[in-house]
Amino acid sequence: MKWDVYDETVLYDNPWVRLTTVDVDVPGVGRIDHHVVRATSSVVGTVVTDPQRGVLLMWRHRFITDEWGWEIPAGRVDAGESLPAAAERETIEETGWRPHELRFAVEYFPSDGLSDQRFSIFVASGATHLGPPTDISESERLEWHSLTGVRELLQTGQIRNGLSMTALLWTLTMQPPKGDR
Repeated sequence: MKWDVYDETVLYDNPWVRLTTVDVDVPGVGRIDHHVVRATSSVVGTVVTDPQRGVLLMWRHRFITDEWGWEIPAGRVDAGESLPAAAERETIEETGWRPHELRFAVEYFPSDGLSDQRFSIFVASGATHLGPPTDISESERLEWHSLTGVRELLQTGQIRNGLSMTALLWTLTMQPPKGDR
């Protein structure tokens, strides 16, 4: 059943996020004010694969959940920037590696009952090391992990970031790289 939308009121707005209430008519329930988090930009993530090295991951701390974990490079799409350009830029800034052969993989809404945030995932076949990351606040270290190693990280809860988990599971099941590196 489709909900009817009547009005939307902004409660909070800044360059990163907008919080609104939306007056909706829910079939069988009636009209309610539903809180919605509106994203101000899309987000891209890149699974960097290499036949010899494996998958490039970043070890980082997330202060909101106060957890450490492995993640793929990801970030916001700048105004006027294409999704592939953003995926390449974020990968270079966060890892110091330029991804090769970026291919669009999947796009999804991670929490579409609450937010309109959109994630676009790319898979890169190979990468060239350019130097150290230019955005030093993103991770404590970078490592290449075999596909078996990525599966183990997922199974042991060392990858809990939703964007990274979704991208890696998609890559492992839908488009596995050749070999087990």
